[in-house]
Amino acid sequence: MTAESPARSVSDTLVLDAHTLKDLEIFRPETAQMSLFDFCNLTRTAGGERVLRARMEQPFSSAERIKSTQAAVSFIHGHRPLFDRLSSTYVCSRSELYMREVLPIVPQGNLLEFGFGVFSLWANHSSHFNSIIRGVQFTRMLVRTLREFVNQPELSAVAGDLKSFVAEIHELLARRKIMQIPEQEESGWAWTLLRLDQVFRLYEGQTIARLLQLIYEIDALVSMADATEKFGFVLPDVEQGPLRVQAEGLVHPFVENSIANPAQLDQNQRVLFLTGPNMAGKTTYLRAIATALYMAHLGMGVPAGRFVFVPAERLYSSLSLNDDLRGGISYFRAEALRIKAVAQSIADGYRVIAVMDEPFKGTNVKDALDASLAILERFATKMDCLFMFSSHLIELSEQLSDTSQIDCRYFEADESEGRLRFDYLLRPGVSSQRLGMRVLREEGVFDLLDDGKDEGKEAS
Repeated sequence: MTAESPARSVSDTLVLDAHTLKDLEIFRPETAQMSLFDFCNLTRTAGGERVLRARMEQPFSSAERIKSTQAAVSFIHGHRPLFDRLSSTYVCSRSELYMREVLPIVPQGNLLEFGFGVFSLWANHSSHFNSIIRGVQFTRMLVRTLREFVNQPELSAVAGDLKSFVAEIHELLARRKIMQIPEQEESGWAWTLLRLDQVFRLYEGQTIARLLQLIYEIDALVSMADATEKFGFVLPDVEQGPLRVQAEGLVHPFVENSIANPAQLDQNQRVLFLTGPNMAGKTTYLRAIATALYMAHLGMGVPAGRFVFVPAERLYSSLSLNDDLRGGISYFRAEALRIKAVAQSIADGYRVIAVMDEPFKGTNVKDALDASLAILERFATKMDCLFMFSSHLIELSEQLSDTSQIDCRYFEADESEGRLRFDYLLRPGVSSQRLGMRVLREEGVFDLLDDGKDEGKEAS
């Protein structure tokens, strides 16, 4: 969060490591055109954008904090025109520039000395004088606009995070020197504006800086509400108790015309074991669940028809891994270290949600089977944690069938009409499809190799 924002305790924050942020494309990834931050960023001000980014860097893990943000988002949605009365982008940016810029100031209180100071500034530093005059005008406009905003009668029913922000704006505007700021220009133009400059920069600089920050905090909330409305997201139901998630009509926000699917994990079935051929939708489904969970912890809407969850404290994804040649870390070791990070958080007592896409690809099939079985059986015993685990190792199903905490689901391909077709619908059970050879044949790989030059043909 920004330095001016309310203090956050560690227990309030959903922890995501750098790999999870990259996996879920929260911020601009190297391989994507748009990040989730870009997708949700409908802020009007640069300061609002900073606050939104800070919120997205540290989602909440507290049901109370999530509900408070949801209440603000819901209020904004129901009273959207009120927030068009906030200070414009230009007024905010000019006021912030004026407050930050290193400019001379006439500090004297005595009328005669003050008059000489104003004349000296005008005569000897005309550019600075003009910058101060402009800055004072914009900052007075900022104060006037804020007065109009918070005095709207409908804001008396404001809720959630907004309630404290609006109350603080009222309190700051009620400070004696701020209350003395006139609504309109008065006679003695330069004299009056330089007196206001004293108020803004000499006496109430921290007040103006905080008012700007509060505008940015509200701007970030308005952006979250606007994104929720624009994309037809639904506000989740936030519950307390054992960790669980239930979704209906879940999609990934980046996928156009995506097929909606359900999701359900709780303490009766803590592990989702997901199978199916390549291209059938496993990875997209896992990304959709993890992305919706992340957005739910922000307190904004999620891309689903309905979403119910109990907040977690740690969210891990392992959707894309790389080896590290310089660090001497092989692909399998990278996978093992990723599992270790999850295990460490579980051992430390955190409420963990982990999403893993085809782990243990970096070793032989026997090792992968043994490792997957060992990890899945242990995951299934971990109370107050949830796990999603996709795999091509359908042989695991026989050994997992006696573990009631593991829910088996799969995607499949339609093989009936020539080329493969996918409906991307989640089904109960384990896939039995093996399509690797068929895909190679359909792509003509074997034909190319069979028709090409080989040692036997050259010899003849």
